[in-house]
Amino acid sequence: MDRFESMRTFTRVVETGSISGAAEGMGIAKSAVSRRLAELEEHLGVQLMQRTTRRLNLTETGQSFYDRSVRVLADLEEAEQAVSCEHATPRGKLRVAVPMTFGLLHLTPAITDFMQQHPDVEFDLDFNDWHVDLVREGFDVAIRISKLSDSSLIARQLAPIHNIVCASPEYIKQHGAPQTPTELKQHICLAYSNIRQPGVWRYLDKNGDKKSINVPIRIHANNGDFLRMAAIAGHGIVLEPTFVLYQAIQHGELVPILTDYDWPGINAYAIYPQTRHLSKRVRVFVDFLVERFAGVPYWDQAIIS
Repeated sequence: MDRFESMRTFTRVVETGSISGAAEGMGIAKSAVSRRLAELEEHLGVQLMQRTTRRLNLTETGQSFYDRSVRVLADLEEAEQAVSCEHATPRGKLRVAVPMTFGLLHLTPAITDFMQQHPDVEFDLDFNDWHVDLVREGFDVAIRISKLSDSSLIARQLAPIHNIVCASPEYIKQHGAPQTPTELKQHICLAYSNIRQPGVWRYLDKNGDKKSINVPIRIHANNGDFLRMAAIAGHGIVLEPTFVLYQAIQHGELVPILTDYDWPGINAYAIYPQTRHLSKRVRVFVDFLVERFAGVPYWDQAIIS
């Protein structure tokens, strides 16, 4: 059995939705397509498709194998092109996991520009703040805003992520602005819930000593955009990354407070699994992001001194 040819046949069946459609597109007999599918399932020891008289449906295992097959075949095509052409064109599908708010605000325009430069690259984007298992779930790249601990992954830093404390002018007018972090205990706070201890806000005091304070939380939410809008509406004080709040600050909808204190942040990274052969589309995409976000992030330039 030619495994690559069997994978090509399988993916063509999935994409056309039928054995006859795949046979017609590949210029071979339907019996040949059926035989290749049967040989592939026998080789793998799993059922990839459920066949009925009217349609073919992928099993859960079949869907996973299809996603991986598409990338393997694209890698093979890139490798073949690289041999015959010094400047091979990146092509194929990129499956990328991105955090929700950062992805929508800052990766959307970046990916749009990348696709204009590389029209043969396709994207399958998963917007989710939870960390995915890249290898198990079949992702090529993930953007993570965190402290990294998984040494089996390659990470390239994209940008520093700074945090800032803000409140709306209306909130400050009604409740006043705290002058020290300790005074936050007398205020209403909004917290991002996808972290450990969302009600514990950590900071460096004016001497550079590490401190923390337990703040009263009125709203917990796992989405930064919601918390920004809640803060603009005057529902409380928020501690969030500048990439979420910078436009609201520029427009006067939020006012930075407690700016004499340092609210430690982390970094944004592009991470991907270690492989002997890194596909050109992954390499070019990560290089693009590193260059795009190099230097002081544009969202910090107007609000971080």
